Amino acid sequence: MIDGLTMACINLHSVLRNLEDLCELDEEAKELIRDKDISILFSAKGVPEATISFKNGKCTVQRGKQEPYDMKLYFRSPDHFNKMIQGEANPIPVKGLTKINFLKNEFISLTNRLEYYLKPEDDQLNDPDFSEINTILTAYTAFFALAEIGNNDKIGKINASRIPDGTIGISILDGGPSICLTAKDGKLTTKKGTDGNCRAHMNFDCLATANGILNGTIDSYTCIGDGRLSIKGYIPMVDNMNKLLAQVPAYLK
Repeated sequence: MIDGLTMACINLHSVLRNLEDLCELDEEAKELIRDKDISILFSAKGVPEATISFKNGKCTVQRGKQEPYDMKLYFRSPDHFNKMIQGEANPIPVKGLTKINFLKNEFISLTNRLEYYLKPEDDQLNDPDFSEINTILTAYTAFFALAEIGNNDKIGKINASRIPDGTIGISILDGGPSICLTAKDGKLTTKKGTDGNCRAHMNFDCLATANGILNGTIDSYTCIGDGRLSIKGYIPMVDNMNKLLAQVPAYLK
């Protein structure tokens, strides 16, 4: 069963968080934010806030209220925010009405571009450049969503509580990104980059392997058997993380 709060947390802190990387990887997105200088606070009741900033040709997405911000968008509930993501509702601007054109034009174009990469047609994945961006954004989406499920979803909380304290390092080798998932007293946090103190590791040997596993076209157990996917360290951490990873498709379908 899909939980509305969990879905809102995923939409804000996993899906929209990808705008940061989209604007680094995609030329069309880079052009959309060129010369833009605006910071938007997203505030939905019951959902941890996030601030999305565009400056000097870059996008940064930060959890929480980062001041100063130019525009504040308020949502009455998690479902209100989810409906906005689906194009079925509008935010309530409580600050920065003079910036509304950016929201209606460039920001909408960015989210459409993000959807273009995250919900591809099968033949698009045959394009190496497209596939690379799709893989990177899909990996970030999945593992950031995993933490939101572990912290908010009823079953997810149970699975998260079973992950021993410590950090799991997830890496896509041969040019891919690295991600760290940290468990502490049943709470999960995800961040980009590596950590020298990981208790466990999950390594994909290349972007193609990661793409196949994350998009469901390659069996993960087959990849473990032939070495394309390696798991090292304290294995119970990864086993319980994988239970959360199995919940992700229900939220991101």
